[in-house]
Amino acid sequence: MHVQEWLDTVPAAAVYAVVALVIGLESLGIPLPGEIVLVSAALLSSQHSGINPIVLGACATAGAVVGDSIGYAIGRKGGRPLLAWLGRKFPKHFSEGHVATAEKSFEKWGMWAVFFGRFVALLRIFAGPLAGVLHMPYWKFLTANVLGGICWAGGTTAVVYYVGVVAEGWLKRFSYLGLVIAVLIGLTSMLVIRRKAKKAQAAQQEPEPVPAGD
Repeated sequence: MHVQEWLDTVPAAAVYAVVALVIGLESLGIPLPGEIVLVSAALLSSQHSGINPIVLGACATAGAVVGDSIGYAIGRKGGRPLLAWLGRKFPKHFSEGHVATAEKSFEKWGMWAVFFGRFVALLRIFAGPLAGVLHMPYWKFLTANVLGGICWAGGTTAVVYYVGVVAEGWLKRFSYLGLVIAVLIGLTSMLVIRRKAKKAQAAQQEPEPVPAGD
């Protein structure tokens, strides 16, 4: 079952909780499809499902900020042995190459890596734990974390919601246009068939020519 189809079967409160939980766990360092869940829920909110996009964005932001903060605390306490352990558990996401790439980004960009990392799948998983491992000052991390969470979660929710609303309107117009075209084609076909039927009937009713010798 698709994520959006599953979300459509649960109450709005459960959707808010699932979005916050999945994004929070992803931000904590567990590789989960947070962005897919958020986009699916935001698209669902544009379809009059009872999901409030403002509440959804707030829950997604809260999940991102809290998850990143917990990841930061775990990374600061666990240090590099934590990254080595994550590399053994999740080699596709926490390999030495991925860790090295993320670490270079942090060393080059500092708190901006936390902010923009929210928009990049790899850095989104690394941001909290790696910032803790590298002992980034918490106030810098929290500032970038909150701003990044608001822009990513709130921005994604708003964009997907409004795109969904506009798309729904276009689809409705297309549906009406398609219905009109289908009716016109049906009427035209019916008229052509009736005309051919009348011609065939008229041809059958014409008297056969009388032989000249009679």
